Amino acid sequence: MKNIWRIFSRDWKNISKNWVAMILIGGLIVLPSLYAWFNIKASWDPYSQTDQLPVGIVNEDTGATVRDTDIDVGQEVVDNLKDNDSMDWHFDDREEAMDKLEYGDYYAVIVIPENFSEKLGTVISESPEKSEVEYYVNEKVNAIAPKITEKGASVIVEEVKSNFISEVNGTIAELFNDLGVELEKDLPDIERFEEYVFKLEENLPEIHDMISSSYEDSKSAVDVINDVQALLPEATKVTKDGISTIDETTGFIDDAEARLNELAPQVQEDLEAAQQTAEDVNAFLTDVRSIDLDLDTANAIKDRIGEQTDASVERLNEVEQLLKQVKAQQEEQQQNAEADSGDNSEDGEGQPPAPQVSTETIDQALATIETIRGDLETVQADSGKIEQQLGEKQEEIDAVLADLQEKSQNTADRIDAFVKEYNDSIEPKVLSEIDKAKNTLANARSILADAQSTIPEIEKILNSTEGNIAEGQDILEYMLNEYPYVNDKVNEMADRIRDIQGETDINEIIELLKNDPEAEQSFFEEPVVLSKNALFPIANYGTGMTPFYTVLSLWVGALLLVSLLSTDPHHGEEYRKYQQYFGKLATFVSIGFLQTLVVTLGNIYILNVDIAAELPFILFGFATSFVFMTIVFTLVSVLGDVGKAAAIVCLVLQIAGSGGTYPVALLPEFFQNIHPFLPFSYAIDLMREAVGGIVPARVKTDFIFLSIFGAAFLLIGTFLKGPLHKRTRSLMKKSRESGLFH
Repeated sequence: MKNIWRIFSRDWKNISKNWVAMILIGGLIVLPSLYAWFNIKASWDPYSQTDQLPVGIVNEDTGATVRDTDIDVGQEVVDNLKDNDSMDWHFDDREEAMDKLEYGDYYAVIVIPENFSEKLGTVISESPEKSEVEYYVNEKVNAIAPKITEKGASVIVEEVKSNFISEVNGTIAELFNDLGVELEKDLPDIERFEEYVFKLEENLPEIHDMISSSYEDSKSAVDVINDVQALLPEATKVTKDGISTIDETTGFIDDAEARLNELAPQVQEDLEAAQQTAEDVNAFLTDVRSIDLDLDTANAIKDRIGEQTDASVERLNEVEQLLKQVKAQQEEQQQNAEADSGDNSEDGEGQPPAPQVSTETIDQALATIETIRGDLETVQADSGKIEQQLGEKQEEIDAVLADLQEKSQNTADRIDAFVKEYNDSIEPKVLSEIDKAKNTLANARSILADAQSTIPEIEKILNSTEGNIAEGQDILEYMLNEYPYVNDKVNEMADRIRDIQGETDINEIIELLKNDPEAEQSFFEEPVVLSKNALFPIANYGTGMTPFYTVLSLWVGALLLVSLLSTDPHHGEEYRKYQQYFGKLATFVSIGFLQTLVVTLGNIYILNVDIAAELPFILFGFATSFVFMTIVFTLVSVLGDVGKAAAIVCLVLQIAGSGGTYPVALLPEFFQNIHPFLPFSYAIDLMREAVGGIVPARVKTDFIFLSIFGAAFLLIGTFLKGPLHKRTRSLMKKSRESGLFH
């Protein structure tokens, strides 16, 4: 251990005593940092400078007309790009833009063809066509620029697509909103329709029975109409005959009324005469009651009473005959009317019955006359008793006369009452009944006349009805034939409605359809918003590349040291090989620590790299530097110039396979396979933990693997430096003899 320290301390004493050595060592300490700093600064934030990347835009779109609306999507894209500073857009014609692209003035050219808007407008046609944007890129100008410009082209396409989708979906959303409002308005009708369907499903069997019954009834209706049509001529004849009969009956009543008016004065005169006769008999009996009667006087009284009684009876007989004539005329008219009514009934056409003048009043009057006549005949018969009672006592004669007077008075009173009844009741009532009969016949004639004028219309209606029934039979027959299909469809519809009701609430559909069209349009313009949540935020691209370039600079620093400094001590024959190895390794590691300190502190304070954990960043740098210096020093110390070549090969493999620039998953399979065996892989991950944020488990894993690499090369140096030293020295001596190597 003492010898190892002696070799280490002597190296630093020699450096401190030789200013040239100090300058060289200082340069070796700072030079790797410059490698890291320049690369980090160069890649600090390249994507923020894309506004200086020239890209040509050629708009050849001629626009289009879609449903009477002019559209020019190409011009809209140009207008939007003029306000877009993501790249340095240049608007030229095709020829000029392609020349500049070929020469290298433009990194890319985007051409909007003349049919761009026209093809976009085909979205409403049966065969929509996709629009195309032509993209030209000069890939030899730069390896990264084509990827950036391609991103710019895709941004244009995405912008057009986003605007197009937002417009289309905005229109659809507006239609859906209108549909939702209409559905909400029509919801009662929809629910009522569902009820109708279920009701129809329930009543379909009954409807089928009704249709079948109607079809059978229509067959019978045709026969009925034919029968009615056959009877129409007869109905016309009967109606005509009915009018004639009514006219004749009216004539009969007019004759009866005239006859009654003609007989009324005579009846009045006869009744008044009968009344006068009765009064005369009564006065005569009053006069003879106080007279002493003898046979001649009694005979004279008897004769006088008989004459007057006969005159009254004769008058009453005349009145009776007149009333019987009126009654006979009434009965004859009634029989004629009943006969006509019977004939009309047989013809199938109902006619109103002939009006009748009431005969009860006439019968009552005839009964009264019969009573009066009986009383007169009684008076006449009783007058004969005068003669029979003549020889008897005067008192009995007076009694007979008194009795005759009383009966005569009663008869006179009855005649007087009958005259009043005839004048007040019988005659007015008969005339009233006749007047009613005439009115009834007039109404009946008017009805028959209307019926007669209606018969042609009825005939026309029947003819039309017959045709309609025939047509209706065809419809009913068609309905019967189609019933199985309709029944199946209605049942299917009802089942479907029930399924929908079970699966979906129409109110939910309405709420889904109802929306804010502007909000929907905005949604489809950007349906997904990327909400970036950086778990370990990195400020910029340069910060993200800091772990890679820092680790790379440490390996480069180790290569510079082994290239300029000797790995073996001068006058080292007195030291053992492992002492020489560890003594010189300590010198190289200490210089490596100084390189690490410069590069890490320069990253923090000169470049202002945003380091999450600054102290661990420096410490992880020391650990990485120790491992790298151990590996490189061991390779050169043990293998000589071959070791230098091996260190350079390891550098090349690690730059490509460590995942420092591209994710390991994107690397070729070979580099993915060697990735776990490269020290860079764990060193870069360890530095990333300090830059972005420490995950202790990852730090532990990276430290373990780096320690394995360091320990492995320490063992190689310890045990192989001695056995391989002579061979490597002979190879180095042989190469120097060529005059090409030092």
